[in-house]
Amino acid sequence: MFDFVATHKKLILIVLLVLIIPPFALFGIDSYFSGRDVAQVVARVGDQPITQEEFSRALRDQQQTMQRMAQGGIDPGMLDSPELRLSTVEALVQRRLLLDRAVRLGVVVSDEQLKTLISEQAVFRDENGKFSYTRYEQFARNEGMTPAQFEARLRQGLLIQRYGTGYSGTAFVPRTVVAEIARISGQRREVSQHVIEPGRYLPQVKPDAAAVKAYYDANPGEFRIAEQVRAEYLTLSVDLLAGQLQVDPVEVRKFYDANLGQFGAGESRRASHILISAGPEPEARKKAAVQAGQIYKELLKKPSGFAEAAKKHSRDPGSAANGGDLGRISRGQMQDAPEFEAALFKMKPGEISAPVETKHGFHIIQLTDLQAARTKPFEEVRGQIEGEMRKQQASRRFAEVADQFNNVVYEQSESLKAAAEVIKTPPQTSGWITRSHAAEPLLNHPRLLSAIFSEETVKNRRNTEAVEVAPGTLVAARVIEHKAAAMRPFEEVRTGIEKQLALREASRLAAAEGRRLLGELNQGKSAQVAWSVPVAVSRGERKDLAEPVVRQLFRMDVAKLPAYAGVETLSGEYILLRVSRVQEGDGIPPERAKALSGELQQVLGQETLLAYVANLRKRLGVSINKAALEKKQ
Repeated sequence: MFDFVATHKKLILIVLLVLIIPPFALFGIDSYFSGRDVAQVVARVGDQPITQEEFSRALRDQQQTMQRMAQGGIDPGMLDSPELRLSTVEALVQRRLLLDRAVRLGVVVSDEQLKTLISEQAVFRDENGKFSYTRYEQFARNEGMTPAQFEARLRQGLLIQRYGTGYSGTAFVPRTVVAEIARISGQRREVSQHVIEPGRYLPQVKPDAAAVKAYYDANPGEFRIAEQVRAEYLTLSVDLLAGQLQVDPVEVRKFYDANLGQFGAGESRRASHILISAGPEPEARKKAAVQAGQIYKELLKKPSGFAEAAKKHSRDPGSAANGGDLGRISRGQMQDAPEFEAALFKMKPGEISAPVETKHGFHIIQLTDLQAARTKPFEEVRGQIEGEMRKQQASRRFAEVADQFNNVVYEQSESLKAAAEVIKTPPQTSGWITRSHAAEPLLNHPRLLSAIFSEETVKNRRNTEAVEVAPGTLVAARVIEHKAAAMRPFEEVRTGIEKQLALREASRLAAAEGRRLLGELNQGKSAQVAWSVPVAVSRGERKDLAEPVVRQLFRMDVAKLPAYAGVETLSGEYILLRVSRVQEGDGIPPERAKALSGELQQVLGQETLLAYVANLRKRLGVSINKAALEKKQ
């Protein structure tokens, strides 16, 4: 079906989380200013500490967010890197500085403002679109907080945002700057390349055995195997309970007879169309209207040729290949093109409409089938009713079973056997789990991972608590196998290190040769270089060139042509660039210039804010305990 039939109603929860919840956890205002004693701090902002506990929570939040955004596709080892640890504490420092200033200068977020923001979030609304405190409470609990803690965290985030906007939102970009950047953005440069591959130097490189061992000894982090466990686990969910329940067939029939209105199927129509697309420009729409009118006249003479005409003329990629067939359409489905729907539901079967104009262009519609409104028969909906009744019964029973499940998991903590009997399902066994990642989605929850790797669970083989990993879903786990963090043996990784060092040296030789040739070219000498076929490149049209190459290309001084430059790539290549021609752009449309101005204001505003934060760091004094950031094995 063509693109405007699709409606975009699905909420992407991760986007909402990023928008309304600060990505790094801070504790309440009271604890912020209390100056309590802690055994170890990772940083100090003035005389206020950032504790190891705060840092650990922030790091787990960041790791979990990154895994969710990557759908679990990030190597867990990369999620516990020194760089991520340092960036996490730097973010905590920045937020602490801004929060301190905001509070001391009297910036406030009222209870009413906080209430309004929370009530506007779709994730907290029920099926009728009304705010649901139950959903709100479940959401906070899934994040490991009470509603009060969630509100305090959200209030802090809003304070920081509001105060920071006072600096980042005041940036000003002169029109001349926007015009110059717009001119440059439309510029095209004709470029040729000469690539010097490191592979040609590999035969002459052989790493010294001592150098290989020295690299291994100097870079233990590269060869560390993270601590891992395997666990057995039980999952209690509403769906599990629903699958165990039986419903009385008599009650199912009674429900159907008493609620016939719920099982009506509205009128639906099957249609095909030919789309002659057009943008908003008057001339383009006039041209599209003429073309659509001509096709319509031809179809009136030969209605049987509609499918063939759709394949030939329609610009809807989703339906053209199928002769324009859009499938069945119900009322209210065409929200993106109400004119289309209005015309369709006035047509008779087999009728072909005159061109219908929407924002997408002009449509010629053929009504191919009409299905009148009807009441679905009992047999058609019996399975649906049974499922809903089981789910309702399971939801009512869940709280009772959850309490019993929690108690048994805790009281008989040496085994999951008794808990498995409570929920009438056997434990499952996980694959290898690290502190930051589990392949099983249900186990890949920060609170559960933290519980699995607690000392009580790992050393004493006790059950974890039952953790709510999603609304209506509890998981309890027990470690059955443990591997301590370790170094991969030198002999196991030696060959890989040798290849790495050889490639590094070969890349150095390739770069040296590239710089030699570049020097000769810049001196006007005829260096022996085999240039590729020239291609015209702009910032928006890169012609498959890598980002570092394009970046270097548009940094080059092209006052005198040909101009030359060189780029070292991450893969070890050295690429020589030759610009032989420069073509200025025709400018950009006013709406794009306006958008560009906004983008530049954001960048400049962010720089202004960062400069202010740097000034705060100097005034208050910031110290980071790098030893406390190191991974604890």
